[in-house]
Amino acid sequence: MLESLDAAVIRRWSAAGLAALRGHQRQIDQLNVFPVPDADTGTNLVLTVTAADAALADRPDLDGLGAALGCLARGAVIGARGNSGAIISQLLRGAADALAGVDRAGGAGLAHALRAAHDAAVAAVAHPMPGTMLSITEAAAKAAEAAAGGARDAATPGAGGLAAVAVAAAEAAVEALRHTPEQLPTLARAGVVDAGGLGLVIIFEALAEIIADRPPTADLVGPAARPGTVARETGSEAYAYEVQYLLEAPAARMPGLRVELSTLGDSLVIVGADAVGTVDGDGVWNVHVHVNDVGAAIEAGIRAGRPHRISVTRFADGVAANHAHAGVPEGVAVVVVARGCPGLADLFAGEGVAAWTDHVAPTTADLLTAIRATGRRQVVVLPDDPDARAAAAAAADTVRVEGVQVGVVPTRSPVQALAALAVRDASRRFGDDIIAMAEAAGACRYAEISVAESDALTVAGRATAGDHIALVDGEVNVIGRELTEVCVTALDRMLSGGGELVTLVTGADAPEGLAATLTAHLATAWPFVEARAYHGGQSDRPLLLGVE
Repeated sequence: MLESLDAAVIRRWSAAGLAALRGHQRQIDQLNVFPVPDADTGTNLVLTVTAADAALADRPDLDGLGAALGCLARGAVIGARGNSGAIISQLLRGAADALAGVDRAGGAGLAHALRAAHDAAVAAVAHPMPGTMLSITEAAAKAAEAAAGGARDAATPGAGGLAAVAVAAAEAAVEALRHTPEQLPTLARAGVVDAGGLGLVIIFEALAEIIADRPPTADLVGPAARPGTVARETGSEAYAYEVQYLLEAPAARMPGLRVELSTLGDSLVIVGADAVGTVDGDGVWNVHVHVNDVGAAIEAGIRAGRPHRISVTRFADGVAANHAHAGVPEGVAVVVVARGCPGLADLFAGEGVAAWTDHVAPTTADLLTAIRATGRRQVVVLPDDPDARAAAAAAADTVRVEGVQVGVVPTRSPVQALAALAVRDASRRFGDDIIAMAEAAGACRYAEISVAESDALTVAGRATAGDHIALVDGEVNVIGRELTEVCVTALDRMLSGGGELVTLVTGADAPEGLAATLTAHLATAWPFVEARAYHGGQSDRPLLLGVE
């Protein structure tokens, strides 16, 4: 049983709380019903606390209680996901502010931190509602203050020790969770407790377990609970999109932004991260809101400062997927279009990716078949030209009504698809993974070496039939009679703008040893550049190039 709260305890609590949330993640997701949720509260909480825990782990030098809490809070604000994640981050922010400069605290300090955490969260939420996470924090704060003998600040000794305060807060949180269906009719109709509230209870119980060696409550949900079937974490059905972004802006602009976003939608939460990552004195804020006009919500952020890491979720996609895919395997499938590159089929198959390698471009019907064949509710399509991209977009529209969410990453070459696949991460949210893949593909310059079929005048000069032509990012860049010379020149020009990795995909008619010759050139002329070579087997292009 611990007698004081310090940085070491915060580190243990952060790790234990994250582990406990991961253990209950699916259960929390299934409970998510207020008032029409998207079954992702558990996931949002895990991602938020993961970001907080990682931020603290990166600062082993912090040995003060307030400093450790501040680091945890900043990590949570930067990594906050969804309404529940934003509230968790603000709770940590309030606790950190209350104990700023304090190296260790007892029961009174913990009670003071919990009260400050609750007050900060209430201030961050535009329209606080009973029966939600805030009901849990209010009950925990009141019980903690009573156990501490009514102490309202960290300096007051109080009657209760740290363990008594931690246990009182956890027990009150459990009891408040059981009453959430009485406060929210939506929860009562679904027969569930509040999903975000359950996540908070798990975090409070992790703290009590560490401080007082108190085992977690066995039954937190109750026998009447059953999974929810509706579609978002918070807010009304009147708004179709969840918009969230980080915003660098002065604190003075937040009241105006809050008013503007309040007129656009609901479930508005704005939480600050102090001076983390500031630019010219601006603060970093995590903004979350449900709206119908996505553009207006983002433009409001632009007027206030500099928004980035923008995330947009359409609730209807999540609802359809939840209903249409009960029992469907979890995970994201990928369909790659690598037209005319049969040699890459095994490579993509090894990555668990379905590949279209026929010599003709796929039609919408072809991609519909490929998407449906994955059997997954979330699919990423990587086309390789505008025609395939249009077919993929049409296929995505068609399967959306079937509850399948399709993201089309605008790749223009198989080498860009390889770059995108290298960064995919199953632990990320679907939308965030698509953004990461698109960024990786966009950062990969691509080229293809082909043979001129007739005389032509190009931006790089006159080409005659039989010349080898290097098209870099779709534009003619090099013309020559000798294939290897054209490939070397194209490589050098592409790398002159920077690059660390070169991908070579040789065609069916490429001379033997072409890849080895180019790799040897890179080793001599660009010794710090890594090269990877594959046989694509394409008949119309002796070589495809990618530079990342």
